[in-house]
Amino acid sequence: MIKEFQNEYRWLSNMFPVEIPFQGHTYRSVEHAYQAQKSKEISWKMFCTQEIYPKIVKKKSHEISLRLDWEEVKLGIMEELLFLKFSQKFFQTKLLETKDQEIQEGNDWDDVFWGVDKMTGIGENHLGKLIMKVREKLRK
Repeated sequence: MIKEFQNEYRWLSNMFPVEIPFQGHTYRSVEHAYQAQKSKEISWKMFCTQEIYPKIVKKKSHEISLRLDWEEVKLGIMEELLFLKFSQKFFQTKLLETKDQEIQEGNDWDDVFWGVDKMTGIGENHLGKLIMKVREKLRK
């Protein structure tokens, strides 16, 4: 089981540098691209393409008005972005090498929607589940 996106599994992280072309823009990571989709404002999308650090984009995203349908579309958008990342040769090879291992986004920042709290073991692990779903698609 892969319990967290650290050390030899750092490449699984949405913060890991990778070029993501999506809807007419190119982003520096899945995190950049995902945060950009929270708003339909062009100025926000441009900020997300230009800012170097994904953590800054994520932090700034707390200051924007979310698009009205965000809760309904966020999982689908994340899956699409993960597919774009893991379709790239380097990431595809690494992901397929994980075989059938369960992938868990263990974290210590209380994200129990996308991951699992490392201290409590509680979490929905949507990110890990989506990565495993993408892995299945890539196998076929």
